[in-house]
Amino acid sequence: MNNEGEAMFIGIDVGGTTIKYGVILKNGEIVKKGQMPTIHEKEGFLQSITALIKSLQQEAIVDGVGISAPGIIQKDGTMITAGSIKSLYGINLKQEIEERVKLPVMVENDANAAAIAEKWLGHAQNCENYLCLVVGTGIGGGIIVNDQLYRGSHGMAGEFGWMLIDSLPDQGNLETVSLNQRAAVVGGLCHQYQLALQQLGRSDFPQDAVEIFQRGAQGEVVANQVLAQFFQDLSVGLLNLISTFDPELILIGGGISENDEFMARLEENLCQLKARHESIGYLEGRTIAPIRRAKLKNDAGMIGAVYQLINQRRK
Repeated sequence: MNNEGEAMFIGIDVGGTTIKYGVILKNGEIVKKGQMPTIHEKEGFLQSITALIKSLQQEAIVDGVGISAPGIIQKDGTMITAGSIKSLYGINLKQEIEERVKLPVMVENDANAAAIAEKWLGHAQNCENYLCLVVGTGIGGGIIVNDQLYRGSHGMAGEFGWMLIDSLPDQGNLETVSLNQRAAVVGGLCHQYQLALQQLGRSDFPQDAVEIFQRGAQGEVVANQVLAQFFQDLSVGLLNLISTFDPELILIGGGISENDEFMARLEENLCQLKARHESIGYLEGRTIAPIRRAKLKNDAGMIGAVYQLINQRRK
């Protein structure tokens, strides 16, 4: 990294399986990046993040660390939840890391960070009101209203995956009919396909969502049935969000958004539902927001977290 004298920041994007990281300049350019496995035990997790930061400090003068992570995160860096990383529930991640590395740290929800990154360097630069959905293990969202990130009273705004989209079961967990379990990639598509195979006594479970698309393309009936329901459920969720927020634009992020077939089928399904909804159908082409693939892809979390840190330092 030959950027002597220039302000540099470390961006860290925590996922349930992998932690992505980068060294980022003040203009958002990533000059180095990599990834490592996520440790789910608290002390091991904190030690791995600390070691990463100290290692990168050997290569560059670092002015601060921006961390994007799953879950409900308060402004002070307290993790009310942390997605699948249960050991982080309740800790103040900002404080824990600052004490270890002696640098300013900003911690932001991953979907919020992705939305902010798109405003800075992505497809939302000219938008004041937009939504960003991160479709992955679950479905998270970032809400930008009047050019400001909307967090809600407790940092919980944007948990779009909790929305219920179907008839409620008579008993048990209502989240079985939530977007997370019907229209996310891992918790939704892969989960529903596995349930369908189990009912048929099959155990040839796919490695990932891409394999489900491949089986569908090869004409497998079960895969195509599950995919059809998946796209309908996700489209229903998007229609609900359009009706609630009246955004200028909805950006779709997460690894699956890089799949051209996914985006094409989602747009097709959404168009079909809009045409069948009398009120929305009338407004199509007038006020109904388009959907678009997020620009910054897997780098959005770390870029958005660093931008929040830069903004905080300016104040």
